[in-house]
Amino acid sequence: MSSGHQVLIKLRKMIIDGELEGGSRIAEIPTAELLGVSRQPIRMAFRLLEQEGLLIKNPTRGYVVREISDELVHDALEVRGVLEGLAAKTIAEQGLTEQQKNILHECIEETEKLFNGRNEFGDEELEKYHHYNVIFHDTIIEGAKNIALMQALAKNNQLPLASAQAITYDQNRALSEYRRLHYAHLQHCSIYNALVNRQAGRAENLMREHSSVVVLGETVRQILADAE
Repeated sequence: MSSGHQVLIKLRKMIIDGELEGGSRIAEIPTAELLGVSRQPIRMAFRLLEQEGLLIKNPTRGYVVREISDELVHDALEVRGVLEGLAAKTIAEQGLTEQQKNILHECIEETEKLFNGRNEFGDEELEKYHHYNVIFHDTIIEGAKNIALMQALAKNNQLPLASAQAITYDQNRALSEYRRLHYAHLQHCSIYNALVNRQAGRAENLMREHSSVVVLGETVRQILADAE
């Protein structure tokens, strides 16, 4: 895994877990010293975390850590589920093109390989999982060919933990994290099956349920527990 991606995942988890408190200022040099890396991956991570809604650009200099509430995360995930569910419903009604089918199938096959013969993920496996997860979601969203939907989703993705990009992995809970991502992969398999068979209602419901699985953090775990 690239150092930039490692830094991104580490900082994302620190914000979610409250190690970096909401409302506090965060700057490149002290953060680079804290993580033992150069300023370049820190700079890149800050920009991506700003896009994810976890950091707020300071008008003068540096960034401020965004305060994350259960309500904000819950609302953002609910909206994402509705939008991605609509995309899945639309593409199921239209029918997958051969290209879309091949892309989704490849994502599932390549992700399946990551779970063979292991019970936890290292950096390389996590980066590959993230790569194919993003392609899977983007293929469905773009396949719906709904500009209003894509713009609404892009706006919602700027809220904390709302984006399919926002994956973290707690090595201190390696087995449970592995199981969580494996469950999300199995959901991808079910979604793919529904799309191939043009089961629009089923595809929509599965996608809505799937939206909250691949995020992390004690507040988010509580949201998921409350929803069960």
